[in-house]
Amino acid sequence: MLIPLETLAIFIPTALALNMTPGNDMLFCLGQGIKSGPIAGNAASFGIATGALIHTMLAGLGLAALVAAYPVALDVLRWAGIAYLVWLAIGAFRSTDQRLKPAQTKRSGAFTAWRDGIVVNLLNPKIIVFVLAFIPQFVDASRGSVLLQFLIFGLILNIGGTIINCLVGSFAGKIGQVLSRSAKIARAFQIATGCIFLGLAAKLAFDRK
Repeated sequence: MLIPLETLAIFIPTALALNMTPGNDMLFCLGQGIKSGPIAGNAASFGIATGALIHTMLAGLGLAALVAAYPVALDVLRWAGIAYLVWLAIGAFRSTDQRLKPAQTKRSGAFTAWRDGIVVNLLNPKIIVFVLAFIPQFVDASRGSVLLQFLIFGLILNIGGTIINCLVGSFAGKIGQVLSRSAKIARAFQIATGCIFLGLAAKLAFDRK
């Protein structure tokens, strides 16, 4: 089997938990939904998804070529990714208590929201770094095509993110009020994010065979 069920059992809930953590993409969809309505909010989420697919394709092709030339590269990248996840966890724990607010966006139609979503995602360098740090932790070159595994994991991550961003865009008004007014919720998200990153890094470091 290309991807073991036990690997998916770890990846899917972790990916969903990360998808639910507010970031630039989610806040962009939130801002579009608040300013231009649920259709624009959903269009923005699909724009984000389009950009994420482009990131995943480029990263997957690069990783597959690298592993083909240097098999040990996957292990090197995996440990670099583990270190990056620990760094992200520390950053989340050290973040100051701050209120989350949607990105400032002008009122726009569905196509413009979709196009802007692509641009917002593609111009965020943290996305490509995260994709290269997170997904390779679950790739096993001994099981077959590295590129195919990478794309499957990336697609799962993207589907979950798109669904959640669509919900955020659709119910932007109520969600925006909660996120922008509650410092406790903002801090809870930060702590939860740090725990997720740290726990995943520890598991991958000590359990990986």
